[in-house]
Amino acid sequence: MSRYQPYPSYKDSGVAWLGEVPEHWRIGLLSSLYSDNKEKNVGLKNSNLLSLSYGNIIQKDIDTLTGLLPESFDSYQIVHPGYIVLRLTDLQNDKKSLRTGFVRETGIITSAYVGLAKKSQSIGNEKYFHLYLHTFDAHKGFYGMGAGVRQGLNFDELKKLKFTLPPFEEQNRIVEFIEKETAKIDTLIAKQQQMIELLKEKRQSAVDSIIKKDGTVRIRLKMVVDQILRPVDRIMDETYVALGLYNRGRGIFHKEPKEGSDLGDSDFYWIEDGDLILSGQFAWEGSVALAGETENNCIVSHRYPVIRGKDTILNTEYLWAFLTTKVGNFLLNEHSVGSAGRNRPLNINTLIKEKIPVPTMEAQMQVSKIVKVERDIKASVAKTISLLQERRTALISAAVTGKIDVRGMA
Repeated sequence: MSRYQPYPSYKDSGVAWLGEVPEHWRIGLLSSLYSDNKEKNVGLKNSNLLSLSYGNIIQKDIDTLTGLLPESFDSYQIVHPGYIVLRLTDLQNDKKSLRTGFVRETGIITSAYVGLAKKSQSIGNEKYFHLYLHTFDAHKGFYGMGAGVRQGLNFDELKKLKFTLPPFEEQNRIVEFIEKETAKIDTLIAKQQQMIELLKEKRQSAVDSIIKKDGTVRIRLKMVVDQILRPVDRIMDETYVALGLYNRGRGIFHKEPKEGSDLGDSDFYWIEDGDLILSGQFAWEGSVALAGETENNCIVSHRYPVIRGKDTILNTEYLWAFLTTKVGNFLLNEHSVGSAGRNRPLNINTLIKEKIPVPTMEAQMQVSKIVKVERDIKASVAKTISLLQERRTALISAAVTGKIDVRGMA
C-alpha cells in the first residue's frame, strides 16, 4: 500500500488492536451509536426472510423455503435499510467469528440476528460502522467474547465495543474510497471464480458424455470400491489436523491443529492422498472431495466415510466426478434421509448397494486427466483469490482505522 499516505499526526486510541488513530478522530462506544432492534414481526407482514452468509445478505422467499420452518414468524424482527445485522451464535465454529451484513432492502424479517438501528442521523455513515465491525472481526476481536456451547454473544457485550469516530464527511469519503477500490478487487475475484465454474461444467459434461458410450456397465458400488479404515491410535499430547468438507463440491478445509486429548469422543481415521471423503451429514449438499498431498497424515472422524476405487476396475477421480453430476447427487440425496431441515445423515451402507455407471478404464482415465488438470488450476486460482481477499481486508482495515489518509484520493 505504498501509494497511500498516512495522516499528518496520530494519537493513542487506548485500544490494543487499533493502536494509533488520526489525532482529530474521536473514540466512542457502540452503545452511543446503535441500539438493539425491538421491532417484532406480527402476523408475517412480509415474505422475505433474511439470512447471512459470511458477510453477504441473502434474501429467501418464505413461500418457497424448504426444510424446517417455525409455525409462527411473530417472534421474528423487522429490519430496515441502514440496519447492521449480526449473527450472535456459533462465533468461532467457522473461524470467521462474527457474520455481519448491511441491510439495503426493505420488507425483511430475520430471526437469529440482532438488528442495530442507528440512533442519530448526525452520528455518521452506517456503512462505515459496518466496515469497522468487519475490521474488528478480521483482527479476531470477537474470539474472546461469547459464552456457552454455541459461543452466543449478548448484545450488551457489543455495546461496550469502542468505535473510531472520524468526522461525518470523512466517514463518507472513506466509504466511497473503499467501495471504489474493493469493486476492482471483487471483479478480479469474480473472474477467478467464473474460471472454476467453467472447469466444473467441463468436467460434468465429460462424465455425462462418457457414461453414454459403449462399454459402460452398471455395477453395484460395493463391488468396485474399498471402504477405507485406518484407525488413529490417539496419543494425548500429539498434535493432529482434522479435516472438514465444504458443500457444493468446494473441497476440503483443514481445522485448527489439536492435541489428542482435545479431539473429543469420536473415533478418527488417517487420510491419504487419493482418498474420496464423503460427509456423513452433508453429502446430500455436495460435500464430497478428493484428498490431495496436503491431506496426507490428516484425520477425519467416523462421521466421514472414506472410499477408494478398486485398482483396474474403478478410478477414484472418475468416481468423485460422477458423484458431482446430477445423477450422482441424486444418489447421495436418496441415501441421506432425516426427519427435517438439514439433519439428513448419509447411509453409506445403502449407498454402496446402488449400481453406478462404470465406463471402460480408458474412458475413466480421460475423466481422471480432466479432474487432475482442474485440481491444479483450482489450487492456483485459490491462491490468487486468497491474495486478493487479503488485499481487500487489509485495504478496508487501513482505511477505517486511519492508517492511510484517503481524503484526497480521486
